[in-house]
Amino acid sequence: MSLHIYNSLSRKKEEFKPLHPGVATIYICGPTVYGHAHLGHAKSYVSFDVVVKWLRHLGYAVKYIQNITDVGHLTDDADEGEDKIAKQARLEQTDPMEIAQYYTRSYYEDMDRLGVDRPNIAPTATGHIPEQIALIQILIEKDHAYEVNGNVYFSVSSFSGYGKLSGRTDQDAQQSGGRIESRSEKKHSADFALWKKAEPGHIMKWDSPWSTGYPGWHAECSAMAMKYLGETIDIHGGGMENKFPHHECEIAQSEAATGKPYVRYWMHNNMVTVEGTKMGKSLKNSVNLKDLFQTIPPVVIRFFILQSHYRSPLDFSETAIRASQTGLEKLQETWRALRSAEPGSGELDTEAYNERFTEAMNDDFNTPLAIAVLFDLARAVNTALNSEHCLSENAKHDCLKIFESYGRDVLGIIETDETEGSGERTGGAEMLGDVISILLDLREQARVNKDFAQSDLIRDRLARCGVDLKDTRDGTEWAISENR
Repeated sequence: MSLHIYNSLSRKKEEFKPLHPGVATIYICGPTVYGHAHLGHAKSYVSFDVVVKWLRHLGYAVKYIQNITDVGHLTDDADEGEDKIAKQARLEQTDPMEIAQYYTRSYYEDMDRLGVDRPNIAPTATGHIPEQIALIQILIEKDHAYEVNGNVYFSVSSFSGYGKLSGRTDQDAQQSGGRIESRSEKKHSADFALWKKAEPGHIMKWDSPWSTGYPGWHAECSAMAMKYLGETIDIHGGGMENKFPHHECEIAQSEAATGKPYVRYWMHNNMVTVEGTKMGKSLKNSVNLKDLFQTIPPVVIRFFILQSHYRSPLDFSETAIRASQTGLEKLQETWRALRSAEPGSGELDTEAYNERFTEAMNDDFNTPLAIAVLFDLARAVNTALNSEHCLSENAKHDCLKIFESYGRDVLGIIETDETEGSGERTGGAEMLGDVISILLDLREQARVNKDFAQSDLIRDRLARCGVDLKDTRDGTEWAISENR
């Protein structure tokens, strides 16, 4: 079976046929960096990490782009409100770019610990203002956008395909805008912002032909995706919550500008719930990854995520995560026993396991079924190891190859010598966190005792070791310095 992907645009599984044979281009919407990464981020980026790993396993040359949104994403996810990063900077009484840089480092630290490969290119919105301005100028020239009072809006009525991804109609878009007061300067309430004129005091702003301001949220992804991957890309992914309005707006502005199909396969991962309730900051049930890492090894969280299909919701609970930890430990125990076993004369045909795993992954990246194949193999291996004949050298080699190729290289849930020694995926990282927590407790006690010399000494010594501290209203946070 060849690789088939569920295409959100056609609402069916389609055989994957890239635009250029042997090459797969993929763009994934990255985080808006105004807070630490949470379990919802992990669900998305672990899922798409496996997509990229499997494409590479199949032999594709993958060009993988994942952006960083460091400006322009407004608090109501539409055209009004305050920039999320600027709002966080105001709360923390610092500069917006410091917020963006700090939380970008924090995000990559967490993804590294989850075994998520870095993208080929990680462009930032602030680093591609000229490209966004150029895209907006093309849309104005083609009568798909218009300027009013220094703001530029995309004219939804000018693009007949608006709504083809999400199924949301023009009227739906109007109603969704009912959460806020519609701007009278728009020709139509469904029109969306491409460029916003900066209000007095707004820090992150740039000169443009229309005003000193900043780009709308949607413009960045189109500009960066097309710059690095071309006017038509193979795969574009993100969370289901991005389908409308973000991805719908991306399609409209991109295809209106080029006259070509923007994306061949749209992929959307489902959301995370917490004991049956949608996870969100407003509900105060957001699960912070750094908090999880204090008690749960990152590889267990990765395994927990991949036990659900990327298009299925993931329900988090202490019971579920502990069950995942127990299951993964059993798989790891089999791996270790197999690796250290003395060869015997027993045989085990692994071809069926290879075929089943490949079939599962080629069926829209069905990781739960693929993991089940590894557990089936583990049971067969355990039976063989406990028999008087054990496994022959060839059979042992074939079984180890499956665990390495699939469990380690594709799913990232089997920790072999390479990952065990890294300190990033196993106990080394947790031990480091425990040691730093002890030092932070000592520093806090010194501050309570007004022994500021001792407090500063701990901070400075940690900095020299490559550990940066940041004092916030909620306590002291730490991160490994990017210059380490």
